Amino acid sequence: MTERFRLTLGQMAPTAGELSGNAALALTAWRAGKAAGAQLVALPELFLAGTHSVSLLAKAAFLRDLRLHLDQLARDCAPGPALAIGAPWQEGGQTYNAYVVLEGGKVTQRVLKHALTPEETTGPLAAAPISGPMVIAGLRIGFPIGFEATQPDVAETLAETGAELLLVPDAAPYVQGGADRRLNHMVARVVETGLPLIHLNRTGAEGEAVFDGASLALNRGGALATRLPVFDAEISHVDLERGAEGWRIALGPVAQQPEAEEQDYRALVESLRHHVAGREKKSALVDLSGGGAAASLVAVLATDALGPAATRGVVMPGQAPDDDAAALARHLGIAAQVVPLTQMRAALSATLAPLAPAEMPGQTDAALRGFMMTQLAARLDACVLSTEIKPEHLLASNQSLADIAPLADLYPSRIAALVQWRNAQHRPWMKGPEGALLPNVLAEDEAPTEQEALLRILVDQNGSLADCRAAGHDPEHAAKLAAQLQQNLAAQRPLVPRMAPAPGCAARAAESFWQDPG
Repeated sequence: MTERFRLTLGQMAPTAGELSGNAALALTAWRAGKAAGAQLVALPELFLAGTHSVSLLAKAAFLRDLRLHLDQLARDCAPGPALAIGAPWQEGGQTYNAYVVLEGGKVTQRVLKHALTPEETTGPLAAAPISGPMVIAGLRIGFPIGFEATQPDVAETLAETGAELLLVPDAAPYVQGGADRRLNHMVARVVETGLPLIHLNRTGAEGEAVFDGASLALNRGGALATRLPVFDAEISHVDLERGAEGWRIALGPVAQQPEAEEQDYRALVESLRHHVAGREKKSALVDLSGGGAAASLVAVLATDALGPAATRGVVMPGQAPDDDAAALARHLGIAAQVVPLTQMRAALSATLAPLAPAEMPGQTDAALRGFMMTQLAARLDACVLSTEIKPEHLLASNQSLADIAPLADLYPSRIAALVQWRNAQHRPWMKGPEGALLPNVLAEDEAPTEQEALLRILVDQNGSLADCRAAGHDPEHAAKLAAQLQQNLAAQRPLVPRMAPAPGCAARAAESFWQDPG
């Protein structure tokens, strides 16, 4: 008789610090698993506390409350399958990133994370020795937690100590190309250990991060058995069968992997929706003046994330009417406030004339626009969306007054690609209208400039001035750009969301940024 094991995966979105809400989500997944006859229900890394709850882990009251919720969840799940859930865990005076198993009304087993990310090593979480597998309903399961699955030693130790399946609870944020890199790591672990593997990732957004789900299961040799959708929360059941060669994951649905532009765009939409909701605002406010690619794309993103009724445009023409901005607002079906700057400029000039009779400075219009946006936002209970892009975010010396900067980690060439994609596509998760919404002139390919190429080397690749010279760039231009970057680095606002991996240069000493190694 063939042995079978049913596992229920909860690809879901916890919220940082919301213990009751996260426990309720866990209970929802457990009930679905119980109804489906599962032996184990699994949830992602740090699920009970939320991924970005590290600042709370230094608070004894939060940790006590967390343990009370964990024990209550165990009692709620007593008459049914085991529940495996990620949660902080206190032991021996230390706090660990742990994965715990609840059975029979109590916590019965736990593994503690051994390999920490660079961010975790600077916080309150401690590293533990490598744990062995846990036995659940007769199946020996190894649990490499998140980042540990990128390190061969953890998976190899689990295989050597008798694991028959690897299950990776993760909270991996979306970055460009990140899903492919995760898949490569998972395939490597399968090939090295000869064990089937399930990677369980979360969805939702916290802080700068948006999480893309895309959980998957691999059989020996790295063959894909099943994959869950990208960005969508889903409870799914995976069946395993034991044969002559050990356990094998039964083939299941394989969700389509969207193209890169769609994944980037979806990440921007999900993050924007999350941040507006987190600020408890009723709407978002976008300055459409000038009709540029960035302003137009932010308006479309806001409409897709929040809907036309919750998106407002502001058109502030300097001299002549801004017909392109008004046309975009009509296409999107959003309200647009027209605020001429001429009257404000004249009033300001008249007020200042007795005190400073010189001509108005060139940046006056930008300052007036910023002032008007913040005043309108306060009266409309709205978030101000910045239209700045990555070079502006990195190099501008003045601080934006906006609440959210959706494009602050995107270069001009990437924005052009997203404009092209959105003009040609519409998906059910978009709240905005169908059709080519953005002017065709904005959708033309924009080749990367030298500035973009230098920023990619210095920031994204953590390179030095020597790397810029080796790539054929002008040394004087590169040095000036690096000096400007270093000057503005400390004043940067958070990115929403981070679309590229966090730059390693942030860990360097300030005086050594981008200098040639000596």
